[in-house]
Amino acid sequence: MQLTIAMVGFGKSANRYHLPYLKIRSEITVKAIYDHGFRHYPEAQQEWRQRGAVLTTDYQQILADPEIQMVTITTPAATHYQLAKAALNQGKHVLVEKPFCQTKAEARELLDLARSKGLVAMPFQNRRFDSDYLALKQVLTIGYLGRPLEIESHMDHYRLQETVVNSAPINGQFYGLGIHTIDQMIALFGAPQQVYYDIRPQQNQGNMDDYYEVDLFYEGFKAKVKSSNLVARPYPKFLLLGTLGSFVKAEIDQQENDLKAQIMPGTWGFGQDTADAYGQLHYQNGNGDWIEKSLPTPLGDYGRVYDAMAATILRGEPKLVSDEELLTALAILEAGVATKGPHVVDFR
Repeated sequence: MQLTIAMVGFGKSANRYHLPYLKIRSEITVKAIYDHGFRHYPEAQQEWRQRGAVLTTDYQQILADPEIQMVTITTPAATHYQLAKAALNQGKHVLVEKPFCQTKAEARELLDLARSKGLVAMPFQNRRFDSDYLALKQVLTIGYLGRPLEIESHMDHYRLQETVVNSAPINGQFYGLGIHTIDQMIALFGAPQQVYYDIRPQQNQGNMDDYYEVDLFYEGFKAKVKSSNLVARPYPKFLLLGTLGSFVKAEIDQQENDLKAQIMPGTWGFGQDTADAYGQLHYQNGNGDWIEKSLPTPLGDYGRVYDAMAATILRGEPKLVSDEELLTALAILEAGVATKGPHVVDFR
């Protein structure tokens, strides 16, 4: 069986995180690409025309095509809800870039609409296939460290921003990056009992947020997710503390670095860690001996989101990101920006 799709949006997201992976997936055909202006990536435009894709500035042309079964929406976040709703009303499955939409109520409406029409609606949570996250997941699954006590997760950069940019929360760092780090914790541990928030602009007061520190509290366990644009020397990507030891994964997933260097999926070595970037385990075994272990990094692959989507649409397999997980993540985002200043929200 074949899944025929259209790409909605032709910016950085589509050209970095989506289309390169679709080139090597034989089960999925990109029949059409919509963009309101096609102002960027002229060489990529030509390549996709040569591959047989139709490039159009008319969204209705996408929606009216009966052969297109699914649309992927990669346009700016504030447009996601309306574009996804229009696609669902025309009988198309939807895969929507993060954040899926702005509120839990909007997400529930889209999920209910999809369900009523026998369609699939899901967010593109590609960071579930970051290699560093897969390494963390492996450590937890095997149980090297006993009972987990605390995780610290960072997604930091050094990006000076001298101009003042006032914008809606959906365009800030918390919605843009926080959704990734929060989704990873929800995928591992489910819904937290309480959440502590510190979300603010660091560089220009009055700007949209460029910093967040959020603690998700579970029974006997805490997950801290953090991001700043003024970190010149990166923290470890993940730090996991358990009753029997610790795990440190210093280096980030390499897919994005390779993509920026025009090294594409399917190329030998794409996304692979070097041995000196492997995560480091320090734990006590059953004999009471302290073990030092370097853990080879699993290979990440953002295209696995599309594999999962195809499996759900074509074969009825469960969604990669469940409706409950999506609604939980959006409830956490929404509560974070509803109140200014540090605060705690109880989700029990």
